[in-house]
Amino acid sequence: MNTADQMIDRRRLRRKLTFWRAIAFIVAALAIVGIGYATLGSQLAGKSADHIAKIRIEGAITEDEELLKRIAGAAKSKAVKGVILSIDSPGGTTAGGEAIFEAVRQLAGEKPVVAQVGTLAASAGYMIASATDHIVARQSSIVGSIGVIVQFPNFTGLLDKIGIKMEEIKTSPLKAEPSPFNPTTEAERTMIRSMIMDSYDWFVGLVTDRRPLSRSEVVALADGSVFTGRQGLDRKLVDSLGGENEAVAWLNTKGVDPDLKVMEWKPKPTGVGLLLSGAFIGWLAETVGLPGKTAGMARNLNGDSIFLDGLLSVWHPESAATNE
Repeated sequence: MNTADQMIDRRRLRRKLTFWRAIAFIVAALAIVGIGYATLGSQLAGKSADHIAKIRIEGAITEDEELLKRIAGAAKSKAVKGVILSIDSPGGTTAGGEAIFEAVRQLAGEKPVVAQVGTLAASAGYMIASATDHIVARQSSIVGSIGVIVQFPNFTGLLDKIGIKMEEIKTSPLKAEPSPFNPTTEAERTMIRSMIMDSYDWFVGLVTDRRPLSRSEVVALADGSVFTGRQGLDRKLVDSLGGENEAVAWLNTKGVDPDLKVMEWKPKPTGVGLLLSGAFIGWLAETVGLPGKTAGMARNLNGDSIFLDGLLSVWHPESAATNE
């Protein structure tokens, strides 16, 4: 066989291989979607029996409509006898924390609710924990960081170096300020600080209402400091130390049968959601031999990198803008 024939055979073989890889990808995708809906069906069947609902609140806090619906669903469900909020979050947007706080308070009006803190419940994460009737944290959990922050870049030095100048015409000096393209004036700082302090005052009021602390005691703790679970217990930011067993034990003091199954209320899977799942696409790419970059693209599609906008109640906002 000459060289030309060999090249033609190799190309033909590559085309066949690509075709069957694509078929395998489609078959696997359909199978995963089917499994997802089967899992959803089994979850719905299990939720008809009396149980303790567990709802996870993880990562960056935003005004998550799907999460809010889950919380409202648990409040309405006759089968849910108590709720454990499993919290592991550094915080997020203040408005997002407010929305979830209010949803949890409505839930607490219907069922006993306990927060079980994992690694972290800071800032807006702690705000949400305080909406429950009891907070359980690990001895080494991190809690606190009560406060609000606004951050904005200043590109004026860079623009000067590369010879770019921004021109603008606006109705008043404070319109669209502070801007990353102009030096920040004292009037702009005063405006933003007034907004931040108003939100801070509101945050402190929430914690004062929900914790066995006076306002002056909360203010003393609300300097942005974080505490371990042990320190938080001493400062009355948490009520007890432990994990899920301790959370169930507290629910028992509110009349909830401790032998009830703890069932996690997960987000409802959808075909599109499953197919855009970073974990799914990454696994599928490896299975059918597609390039490794596929998994990275999937993570971007799935929103692993999230940019928070507006007032933030967050611990370490730099990482929140890239990793939560």
